[in-house]
Amino acid sequence: MRHAQACEDAALYLLEGQGYEVLGRQVRTDFAVTVDGTPVVVELRADYIVEKGDRRFVAEVKSGRLAPRIETATTRRQLLEYRVAFDVDGVLLVDGESEEVREVVFEGASRLSSEPRAGFAWFVAGVALGAAATIVTLGLSTNYWR
Repeated sequence: MRHAQACEDAALYLLEGQGYEVLGRQVRTDFAVTVDGTPVVVELRADYIVEKGDRRFVAEVKSGRLAPRIETATTRRQLLEYRVAFDVDGVLLVDGESEEVREVVFEGASRLSSEPRAGFAWFVAGVALGAAATIVTLGLSTNYWR
């Protein structure tokens, strides 16, 4: 346990050294799921929330032989859960042993969190733009206003 804590502490400097701005450590969120119509709220805690450029990530620090591997089911499932629950742009798997920071992309995960909102926003923007273009087109037509 002490070794895992030391790896997590060291990850702060590793992330900053790679250009990530650390926004929070041991960040908590509540994640709501519904089971057979009954809402269940689950509390989650991520090691770090970081930002680089205009992208925000959950960074999860793992140590030992198996935990830092994406092939390890519990690690993979945890990162996917964090990707959705924290509604971030991505997740980082930080290997506390090798001091590697790797971005993990789950194909299709964007559909589970921020994409639907983004899709709706693009739809609304498209409708507004179409309406504006129609008004401009009609306004430029001299025959319409006569």
